[in-house]
Amino acid sequence: MNTYSCRIRPVLLPKNGKERGNNMSDKVIETNIVTIVGTIYSALVFSHEMFGEGFYNFELKVHRLSEQSDILPVTISERLLVGVNMDMNNNIKIEGQLRSYNKYVDGSNKLVLTIFARDISPCDNEEEINNPNQIYLDGFICKRPIYRTTPFGREITDVLLAVNRPYNKSDYIPCIAWGRNARFSEKLTVGDRIKVWGRVQSRDYQKKISDEKTISKTAFEVSVSKMENYENNIKEL
Repeated sequence: MNTYSCRIRPVLLPKNGKERGNNMSDKVIETNIVTIVGTIYSALVFSHEMFGEGFYNFELKVHRLSEQSDILPVTISERLLVGVNMDMNNNIKIEGQLRSYNKYVDGSNKLVLTIFARDISPCDNEEEINNPNQIYLDGFICKRPIYRTTPFGREITDVLLAVNRPYNKSDYIPCIAWGRNARFSEKLTVGDRIKVWGRVQSRDYQKKISDEKTISKTAFEVSVSKMENYENNIKEL
């Protein structure tokens, strides 16, 4: 099993919904919290500029508790990169939010996910980390949940969660619930407010574009380990 050495704060919220040990008042911090620890997997690529501030994209390789890994996209401001060693294979910690935006690709809009970094730090040999990928979301069901079973009989429910942030914007986050969480979330309706805890994952799949041709694609989503119905205070584990 792969582990990293650096200090990481568990993504756990008290009853008032605010992150422990964080004095920031920005509402988005309270409803969309991501902490990932991993290895720099790609070089920085310029993304865009906003009000004179440049933003860059790169990929971070984050090991799961198993032997597998997730290759996750990260967007970061140039101002956070000052003094940070971004060489390939360096270990770093990213704290931020999982953001979504629409991108026009091949004649249609595509939902694109990225981890928007609010803080970056190197990984030191302070303590061993067993869970390098954590996310907490507080949002609203914006599409009817879809329940299904895999060829191996595993129960899955696909959930699309709208997470509000300032300036009347929202991030639309696809989530996957398993087992009894799948049965629980199948009964949720559009507009229900829920909280979820889990990890951000990458998933490779084959898309058929004709009878003779398929292409390899990667999807990004939240794998749910725990969820709570906000209104009724009903919890599933």
